[in-house]
Amino acid sequence: MTLENIAEEFARNVAAQTDAIMRGDSKFGNKCAKRYTAAFKKLRDHGEAGRDALAALFVHPRMDVRVYAAVFLLSERPEQAKPVLEEAAKGEGLIPFEASQALKHWNAGNWSLDVD
Repeated sequence: MTLENIAEEFARNVAAQTDAIMRGDSKFGNKCAKRYTAAFKKLRDHGEAGRDALAALFVHPRMDVRVYAAVFLLSERPEQAKPVLEEAAKGEGLIPFEASQALKHWNAGNWSLDVD
């Protein structure tokens, strides 16, 4: 599986989780979260090349995919991830709220993403 395929798996499962949340299907949403977290771990294991593949999602057509990619890369690539989150945070709804919360914690100095 190529890094691009793994990044697509990440994107597909973020989108599926968002759709599941919107229809109230938390069970399926949780399965999707496990899948995109696993995809992130695979990308992370490839170092910079894996981070590059995930960062390519910063221009994905779906806001939720862009935001989650930025959230997962915020600690390692803040100069790239913050603008994605700032743009999304201008909107209203669940995904803009999540983007604003990530920025709030980043700016407060207590950002942590525990995916080990």
